[in-house]
Amino acid sequence: MAADRLSSLMRHLKGSNTGVDAITQKNPEDVVITLSIRTPLTKAFKGGFKDTELDYILYALLKETIAKSKIDPALVEDICLGNVGESKAAYMVRAAALAAGIPHTSGASSVNRFCSSGLKAVQDIANQIQLGAIDVGIALGAELMSAAGDRLERPFNAEVLRNQEAADCMQPMGQTSENVGKDFGISREIQDRYAAESFRRAEDAQKAGWFDDEIVPIPVVVKDPKTGEEKNITLDRDEGIRYGTTYESLAKIRPAFPDFGDKSTGGNSSQVTDGAASVLLMRRSKAIELNQPILAKFCGATIAGVPPRIMGIGPTAAIPKLLGKFQLDKDDIEIYEINEAFASMAVYCIDTLGLDHAKVNPRGGAIALGHPLGATGARQIATILSEARRTKKRILVTSMCIGTGQGMAGLFVNEQV
Repeated sequence: MAADRLSSLMRHLKGSNTGVDAITQKNPEDVVITLSIRTPLTKAFKGGFKDTELDYILYALLKETIAKSKIDPALVEDICLGNVGESKAAYMVRAAALAAGIPHTSGASSVNRFCSSGLKAVQDIANQIQLGAIDVGIALGAELMSAAGDRLERPFNAEVLRNQEAADCMQPMGQTSENVGKDFGISREIQDRYAAESFRRAEDAQKAGWFDDEIVPIPVVVKDPKTGEEKNITLDRDEGIRYGTTYESLAKIRPAFPDFGDKSTGGNSSQVTDGAASVLLMRRSKAIELNQPILAKFCGATIAGVPPRIMGIGPTAAIPKLLGKFQLDKDDIEIYEINEAFASMAVYCIDTLGLDHAKVNPRGGAIALGHPLGATGARQIATILSEARRTKKRILVTSMCIGTGQGMAGLFVNEQV
């Protein structure tokens, strides 16, 4: 094992971890994904998870992770949860792990990097594996937007507010979307047409059953809001996809943020959503030892900053930075998952990066599926790996824009070709 690690480090020092040929090479020290699953995404406040606690969602998903992977839970050395709105998330993930049968010898923590929290959790677990601190870990992303929010409770200190970009961090996300539309001339029509395509792709994917292998059913109890009557149901489908959505129907929707502009609406912005995703990661040598199916290699992730008032353009900084680290060209990437926080930012990112839209969010994105803040960074991995298996694509990138003006991107190689 020590010799393998030394060999891997020497290859990195020689610069052999760059280019398509290099990232597709396999060595025992690689960080690999052996399972990537998610819950259905449900409408916040009125959907399937509205009466469910976050700790239960985590518990149910961790149980599914252990059951589907058939891994000995005692081998899981650490768990990291990406979450935005719940201040007690670290308590919840620890308790949920214990209840799911993962012994107290495993650790648990939570991280918050706004909309990329799920990807940040994956990066944290992967970094531990790369450093040799652990061999096996689980990264989660989860958000119960029905129960919590991410609004600031008070303004920043006056001294902090003297800096304009610091003050811009207080701008609501809707305002930043309108800023992008206004600053870069992205019209309401272009945004609505983009959103209509997101809904069309998601509808086609759901009807074809393409989401089925990434979604695990979750049993819950829901209450009738009028009678209080409770009933047991099993959630197994995304709720936000609106069949038959057209540009014409979206064009009739009123602006959602009239104080800031007239381009972003409830139809061309990401939906407020509940949901969670889980990614099981381990060292390649450990996966082979345990006879675990290797779905993908996690190559790395990176962060980049942009002005907070136009936070949605974050992927235009993060993706080139990531590709540069691995000496890849944008055309080397066969599928992109870019979070559709708003149509304004999605259109800007695709146009500015010069991407083929056919490669971007082929199953639709957060406009159609929903965006549980802390979950999406992990949810994208389940979706992009499922699509890569179906289409036999290999080189994959996921990317998020992040509130306060950041972008994050991750690089993966599909090994189920």
